[in-house]
Amino acid sequence: MSFDFSSVTDRHGTWCTQWDYVADRFGSADLLPFTISDMDFPTAPCILEALQQRLQHGVLGYSRWQHDDFLGAISHWFQQRFNSRIDSEMVVYGPSVIYMAAQLIRLWSQPGDGVVTFTPAYDAFYKVVDGNQRRLLPCPLIKQGNDWRLDAELLENLLSQPDSSVLLLCSPHNPTGKVWTRAELTLIAGLCERHGVRTISDEIHMDMVWGDNRHTPWNEVAQGEWALLTSGSKSFNIPALTGAYGLIGSKIHRDAYLHQLKACDGLSSPAVMAVHAHVAAYRAGEPWLDALRDYLQGNLRYVAERLNHAFPQLDWQPPQSTYLAWIDLRPSGIDDRLLQTELIERQKVAIMPGYTYGEEGNSFLRLNVGCPRSKVEAGMDKLIAGIEAVIQHRSS
Repeated sequence: MSFDFSSVTDRHGTWCTQWDYVADRFGSADLLPFTISDMDFPTAPCILEALQQRLQHGVLGYSRWQHDDFLGAISHWFQQRFNSRIDSEMVVYGPSVIYMAAQLIRLWSQPGDGVVTFTPAYDAFYKVVDGNQRRLLPCPLIKQGNDWRLDAELLENLLSQPDSSVLLLCSPHNPTGKVWTRAELTLIAGLCERHGVRTISDEIHMDMVWGDNRHTPWNEVAQGEWALLTSGSKSFNIPALTGAYGLIGSKIHRDAYLHQLKACDGLSSPAVMAVHAHVAAYRAGEPWLDALRDYLQGNLRYVAERLNHAFPQLDWQPPQSTYLAWIDLRPSGIDDRLLQTELIERQKVAIMPGYTYGEEGNSFLRLNVGCPRSKVEAGMDKLIAGIEAVIQHRSS
C-alpha cells in the first residue's frame, strides 16, 4: 500500500500546540516549530475511517473500554509487534500516560519520597514528580560515543535509599532515543525487586525503534510490583483523542488505580473516539505504521547527512528509537543559550533546547522530525545557519 507523507498539511488555526502556541515557550509566534512530540502527518486512513463511521452513528454517549474489541486489539498488537503475550486482565485505561503515572506515583509513594529516573529526562517527568511533592533522584546516563550507558552502581545506590519508592522509567528513552536491552531491563528489574522499589515504565515510543534494536516490554522482565503505561498516540499521531492504557501486574494495585480513576477523579467513561482509534490502529494500521517508520528513518538520515557535512566534528548519528533527533553540540564548543537566541530571533525556528530535559541536557538540542521532508530541509537550513552564526560570532 502507498501512503503520502510528503504533502504538507497546514496546522495553523487548529488550536495546535506546536504551531499555534509556539510563543508560549519560545516567546515568538512566527517560528517554524520542531518542538512537542506530535507529528505533522494526518493519522492512518483506517483510523479516520473508523472515526467517521462512529460519527455517522450519531450518538456519542457514555462508553466502556473493558470489552473484547479493545482488550483483544491490545493483545494482538503486543503479540504481532513484540512477540509478547499479555494477560488482558492486567489492562487498565487512562486519559494519558502521564496522568496514569501521576496516579501511580500518588498510590505508591508519600510526599517527600524519592522517585528515581534516568536523566536527561522527558520534561513532564520532572513536573509530575515535583507537582506531587516527591523528590526526583536523577541517575544520569553516560554517553559513550553514540551510545548511552547505564550506571548500575549509581542506580543501586539511589534505589537503596530508604525513601526511594518508585523508579520512573522511559523505555525507549526520551530524549536520548536509547533502547534498553533485555539484559539492562532485567538488571533494573532485579535491583528494584531487591530494594522494594516499584516500577512505572512509560513505553509510549515503543513502536518507533530502528534497525536491529528491539523493544522489550516491561512485562517480559518484570519483578515485584510494576506498571507498563503506553498509548498509540505517538505512533499513530492521535494525542488529541486523549486515550492511553497500561498493564498493572498486581490485582490489588489495579483495583486501587481504578478506584482512584473512577471514585476519586470521576473518570468512569473513556474517550470513545480514542477507543475506536486504538482498535482500528492495532487491527488494521500496521501497513501505514511501517511506511511511516521508513519515512521517519529517512528524515533522521537526512539530518545526519546535513549536520555532518556542515560540522564533521559533531559526528551525529540517528538515535536507536523515536523521531526526536537528540543532537550533541558539545564538540562544536558553542554556547547553547546563545544558539537559542540566534535560532529564535534571527533564524525564526523553534527547536527544543536540551536544558529543558535537565542539567544533563545542556549543550544538546531535541529536533522533532515527525514531518514532511520539506519541513526538515527548511529546519536544517536554519539550524546550520544558526550554528555557523554563533561560531562566527565567537571567532570575531
